[in-house]
Amino acid sequence: MTPILTEADHAFFESQGYLKIPGLVPRENCHAVIDMLYEFLGFNRQDPTDWYREPLRRGGMIEVYQHQALWNTRQHPRVHQAFSELLGTEKLLVSFDRANFNPPVHPERPEYEHKGMLHWDIDPARAGAAPRGVQGVLYLGDTPEERGGFCCVPGHHKLIERWARTGERVPGIPKEGGRTPADKTEIEVVPITGEAGDFVIWNNRLLHGNGQNVSKKPRLAQYITLWPADRATPEILADRVMRWERRRPPEADWAPGDSRRWEELYGTTATLTELGEKLLGKTRWE
Repeated sequence: MTPILTEADHAFFESQGYLKIPGLVPRENCHAVIDMLYEFLGFNRQDPTDWYREPLRRGGMIEVYQHQALWNTRQHPRVHQAFSELLGTEKLLVSFDRANFNPPVHPERPEYEHKGMLHWDIDPARAGAAPRGVQGVLYLGDTPEERGGFCCVPGHHKLIERWARTGERVPGIPKEGGRTPADKTEIEVVPITGEAGDFVIWNNRLLHGNGQNVSKKPRLAQYITLWPADRATPEILADRVMRWERRRPPEADWAPGDSRRWEELYGTTATLTELGEKLLGKTRWE
């Protein structure tokens, strides 16, 4: 199997804490997810004034988890291979993460205005002890800087590890800890632009987030994370299979689910490939 990542890619990821992989997922897969999002939200794609109502909430995270279109990107072999090359093992599980539909700023709909945000996936105070991991986001549509896509503070993952180890002051890290930076004027946030099918993977210690959408189109993305399968207990695996079969969200504070139960009541259980069954945990890795 031809590697996706080069030695230079690995070196960049190690030093900067993130990596953009151009064209990792075929555009047709991205288009299928976008079609599903418009169907799920019930929005008129050609009418921007229709993009500011329920079930969309501020920030644009979409409460859909088990649709076939989402699984088709999760179980795409190149996504698995990219994570495998970074994590050093093919024996991985995939998250039941959401997609994002963040409409442009609209002066008459301030309740949907998302100014962007920065955060750490773990509390910096735990940077020395928390399991190392990576996160990922798929650009479903072209995402120039003004569309408010993924952004980060390159190299900051190394600084919080040093802070956790020595207590030495690091720009942006609050003295009392916490998952949001104390002073954004001390740090330089870099927007990572991309095209449909591009994929960004980042270290879970990296300070990152997204920007404000001041364009004319929605920001469209899908979050996908893979992690070593040996971290999951039999109980966790059984719960994952149940949620896939019954089209339910994960049990987590960040996953409130869809009050309409659109997937559960009206959807069909996604068909998995041989790889997809392993990424779910239905079939064990040998």
